[in-house]
Amino acid sequence: IVVRLARSLSGRPEGPYRAVERADALVTQDFEGVDTLDKLFVHAVKRFSQASCLGTREVLSEEEDKQPNGKIFKKLVLGDYSWMTYEEVSQAVESFGSGLAALGQQPHNTIAIFCETRAEWMITAQACFRRNFPLVTMYATLGEDAVAYGLNQCGATHLITSTELLRTKLKNVLSAVSGLQHVIYAGSDEVCHADYPQSLAMHSMQEVMELGTKPENCEQHYERPTASDLAVVMYTSGSTGKPKGVKMQHNNLIAGMAGQCERIPGLGSQDTYIAYLPLAHVLELTAEISCVSYGCRLGYSSPHTLTDQSSKIKSGGKGDCSVLKPTLIAAVPEIMDRICKNVNGKLREMSVIQRTLFKVGYNYKLQKVSQGADSPVCNMLFFKRVNLLLGGCVRLMLSGGAPLSASTQRFMNVCFCPVAVGYGLTETCGAGTISEFSDYSTGRVGAPLICSEIKLRDWPEGGYTSQDKPHPRGEILIGGPNVAMGYYESEGEGENDNFWVDEAGQRWFCTGDVGEVHPDGCLQIVDRKKDLVKLQAGEYVSLGKVEAALKNSPLIDNICVYASSDQNYLISFVVPNQKQLTELAKKNGVEEEWEELCNHTKMEEEVLKVIKEIAVTSKMERFEVPQKIRLSSEAWTPETGLVTDAFKLKRKELKNHYIKDIERLYGAQ
Repeated sequence: IVVRLARSLSGRPEGPYRAVERADALVTQDFEGVDTLDKLFVHAVKRFSQASCLGTREVLSEEEDKQPNGKIFKKLVLGDYSWMTYEEVSQAVESFGSGLAALGQQPHNTIAIFCETRAEWMITAQACFRRNFPLVTMYATLGEDAVAYGLNQCGATHLITSTELLRTKLKNVLSAVSGLQHVIYAGSDEVCHADYPQSLAMHSMQEVMELGTKPENCEQHYERPTASDLAVVMYTSGSTGKPKGVKMQHNNLIAGMAGQCERIPGLGSQDTYIAYLPLAHVLELTAEISCVSYGCRLGYSSPHTLTDQSSKIKSGGKGDCSVLKPTLIAAVPEIMDRICKNVNGKLREMSVIQRTLFKVGYNYKLQKVSQGADSPVCNMLFFKRVNLLLGGCVRLMLSGGAPLSASTQRFMNVCFCPVAVGYGLTETCGAGTISEFSDYSTGRVGAPLICSEIKLRDWPEGGYTSQDKPHPRGEILIGGPNVAMGYYESEGEGENDNFWVDEAGQRWFCTGDVGEVHPDGCLQIVDRKKDLVKLQAGEYVSLGKVEAALKNSPLIDNICVYASSDQNYLISFVVPNQKQLTELAKKNGVEEEWEELCNHTKMEEEVLKVIKEIAVTSKMERFEVPQKIRLSSEAWTPETGLVTDAFKLKRKELKNHYIKDIERLYGAQ
């Protein structure tokens, strides 16, 4: 029997599909009458005033760790989390907002934030929501040109940042931004004002808060926002071209979060959420605001300090998960892949007996899990130690931002806790679909949330139509009150053609992703329109599909497949797993340093062999298999500019980066 989670309102295979419990009307808010982000926070402060709200770990000291190759890594010695209550956060929000107003920030005028994920980011955001200053957000890993472009386009006069970003990313940018007057920074480091343009007034966040508590400033009357006011302009790093600012009103975000919260069972004040993803990413921003609305504790972290093994944690020190013991974690697939590889690395160091026992336990629980049950005995015997990697208390994980591989999803479900996979875009306020935590099938992203509906539009060139068997397929269109208002100041550029309003007055967005709808109303993402390339002989290849299949190899940490339309075969760039490639090299009698290993033709051949084996087991077409490869000794991180903050490939940048290799792999035979 198929349990319908969503159904087609028209009865036709293209939809629109809505969650069964909301087939009559979509949800626009979570709490009656709470229609702005400002009211949402006030509502939470009333209910949870004395509970812990935002937590930050104290940095006790910094040490330098010299590697054998001469490189120096900074390691941190961290203390416990110290907490601000909901009431204290609300007071900080009030003072900071009042201080910004005293520095000349006007309602309805944009204000920019370019800062890492930390408590001050959330305090800033809440102050802006309360005072009706539309907040312009930018990834802390955007390139200098993109930051300057965003700041100039939005015309903000005030910028909130951190001492670290002032020293690094912003050093050369500020002189290229015309309208900026005030820079406000979080962090305890000293800032040398002489290093920055003389036209800028520099203030620490503390100074602005103190300014805000002065009687002449804190007693000023101000207007609160309305539901249709602009709340956030979020610059998406975009995998192509210039960053685009997505305009979100208060009511868009409120609707999106109402949909998300309904899918998270038992969300409440007993939960602790670990916050480490970029807050300029819609997944993290909506997750944090949602958690605060329900009285959770939010402990701040970073990818470099997340676990005991993280790069900035001193050996023998405790990572943030071990100290905070979170119950909820949101993650992009890249982070989950890293956790899996971490566990597998530990397994390889165990004795044969221990490994065999773990495998038996794993397979037994996998069987239980796929029947919708759990196995407390296995959890106790085999997975308790593994669980401690993330603090030992995680009850739910949410994955979003990019497709999660089936093997990683199964591994997390068995070793840690139920994983829900979500699908949404910045343009839909992060809301679209989220799978049920009890749904252990892989590759699916769940049914539409109660705030939105989904339609499939035929895409004949790609070979996708609503008449496809066994399931209807097509480009995914998302409609609902959570759909943003378009892109900032790009009305004339045709960008906004992706947004439209139907005859009933509902907003829609064309995602550019291709999906298929299963009989229970759940969605599976099968392709992306932009990833489709036509080879010389006329075959269409989906680059994303090929990459997803090949990434399942433990030998491959990351891969970018490239196709030129005037050629008849694919090539690819591979970031190999250091441990695996080194072992493979030893087997083949190649003893070299890492850099040389990656440039070794013998190793290219060996990795190609592995790729061809996967192609056979994955039943890939002959023309879908890369024929030549280039190994990269450096990982692709957002800092390198080759991937976005959600670790999606930036194809254009990768092409430019490897242009000489492309010519070599295609031309010079």
